[in-house]
Amino acid sequence: MTLPDLPESFHWTKEAWGAALRCRPLEAVAPHLFSTRQLAFTTAADLEQLATAVAAQAVVMVTQVHGNRVIVVTDMKTLPSRETEADAIVSRVPGIAIAVRAADCVPVLMADRATGAVAAVHAGWRGTAAQVAPAALREMAQAFGTRPQDVVAAVGPSIGPCCYEVGSELVDAFAAAGHERYLIDRWFATPPPPRGSRERQRLRLNVSLANRDQLVLAGVPEAQIFDSGLCTAMHLDVLTSYRAEKERAGRLAGAIMSQPV
Repeated sequence: MTLPDLPESFHWTKEAWGAALRCRPLEAVAPHLFSTRQLAFTTAADLEQLATAVAAQAVVMVTQVHGNRVIVVTDMKTLPSRETEADAIVSRVPGIAIAVRAADCVPVLMADRATGAVAAVHAGWRGTAAQVAPAALREMAQAFGTRPQDVVAAVGPSIGPCCYEVGSELVDAFAAAGHERYLIDRWFATPPPPRGSRERQRLRLNVSLANRDQLVLAGVPEAQIFDSGLCTAMHLDVLTSYRAEKERAGRLAGAIMSQPV
């Protein structure tokens, strides 16, 4: 297996199950990783391996429903169950990692350099239209006093615009959610047809760009948002893609843990 090339802000690490992806600037603030398809998430031992890889006692996950609900973890008593429905978790509890799962959707991990608060966000197109990442940022501010300018964010592997053909109904959905036209035009693009072809090309959605833009508009400095640039559908030997693999697709995890500052 050949691991894909990465921007300088990311690097591959070797874990008990195989490869994992880490963001260098985020690493300086909070233990975290994005897993690969080599970690199957089929047994409790898989979760234990994930916890060990970020030096956590345990990993907390929720049932993801493609919305913008955020769970706030302030202490051990507020830990959600696996059946809790949400698409983002924010926490400032050392020793407990929070995680989201994805197989084309965008996993976003954030950490506050000043307070130690962290967030794990699952953003498919519906969650992106509902602005789940800014919702998590707002909860970090309310619960822990996070200022957007203190946040470092890492955008993990997701389906890229190279492989994400969508219908015009998604444009309508983003417009109905209140996104401005210039942003919709930036996030949805129609590639030029092949030379000599009159066939109209389908729209392609850049969902990772949409999440980055939303965080910038929410006050996170653009220079503190880092994107792995990896398309899940283009690297099936390392990553996993529901669009490419359907029901056979596994899930990747984005996990992060708060540490005292």
